[in-house]
Amino acid sequence: MKFVDEVTIKVAAGDGGNGCVSFRREKYIPKGGPDGGDGGKGGSVWLQADEGLNTLADFRHTRHFKARRGENGMGRQCSGAKGEDIVVMVPIGTLVYDRETGEQLGDLLEHGQQLLVAQGGRGGLGNIHFKSSVNRAPRRATSGTEGERRELKMELKLLADVGLLGMPNAGKSTLIRAVSAARPKVADYPFTTLYPNLGVVSVGAGRSFVVADVPGVIEGAAEGAGLGVRFLKHLSRTRLILHLVDALPLDESVSPAEQVRKIADELRRFSPELAERERWLVVNKLDLLPESERQSHVDALCAELGWQGPVYAVSALSGEGTERLSQDVMTRLEAMWAEEEEQGRNERTEQ
Repeated sequence: MKFVDEVTIKVAAGDGGNGCVSFRREKYIPKGGPDGGDGGKGGSVWLQADEGLNTLADFRHTRHFKARRGENGMGRQCSGAKGEDIVVMVPIGTLVYDRETGEQLGDLLEHGQQLLVAQGGRGGLGNIHFKSSVNRAPRRATSGTEGERRELKMELKLLADVGLLGMPNAGKSTLIRAVSAARPKVADYPFTTLYPNLGVVSVGAGRSFVVADVPGVIEGAAEGAGLGVRFLKHLSRTRLILHLVDALPLDESVSPAEQVRKIADELRRFSPELAERERWLVVNKLDLLPESERQSHVDALCAELGWQGPVYAVSALSGEGTERLSQDVMTRLEAMWAEEEEQGRNERTEQ
């Protein structure tokens, strides 16, 4: 079981090529003078955000990236060829750190955005640069400089509008299948979801949002239990959290209300700020209850929790209640976006 929203890779830019010591030797030109060319610049390593990726899973197999060295200079004032750059594709939302210093190098938020992570070495100078009135035949050239070498820590935080939070087997993957075109793996055992899944929920022409199916959180996750805080980190960029709870949990020793409290406690311990984010309660798997008992079951759960926020009762498997939930989420997000736009305009006006 290996989760790869955090990964360490090594990058090495190419060294610069060496300068050349050469003299012009042509018939009838007895004093041709120096004509050694410069070395080529080493290739650099870039990271580029790609909207077609949503995990760092590919880096399980390839963790070393090295750009090509610049070619050495040549006679007749010919410079060496520049080493070819390497462009490494990463998901949108990737944070990049220098592992040795802890410095954040960049945050790739838009498709096509690039970040230089290792600069290629400079090419050395050929002997033509050292010609002077007192040194007509310089035999001096410089070597190319070394390219940068770095160990990078990359961390992915999903760029989703809505995050699904809940215990393993709460039905998050099934819900994302019900409301979007995403098809995450679904099964009746804990931790079916090992990698976060993104789905685009469309509720009409020009109206859509992105939902993240975050792997299940267990008690002690804030301290690293289970798959740890990596999953909780994925919620940090979402505007709205849907807290899913199983109406009839497989573990009957823990009531639905206790499950909600445990997850809410993990959220507070991980990030008090995140715990204050708007959170809606979604009671899932109502198809397992007789229709006559469903509303009373939801009412009892809310009363036990003292829940004051929005509550939705759905069956992700049958799709019951999911359309209304999607429409209401879309309406709330549109209001949030409008508020953010208005706030941005006010800040620009004040400046």
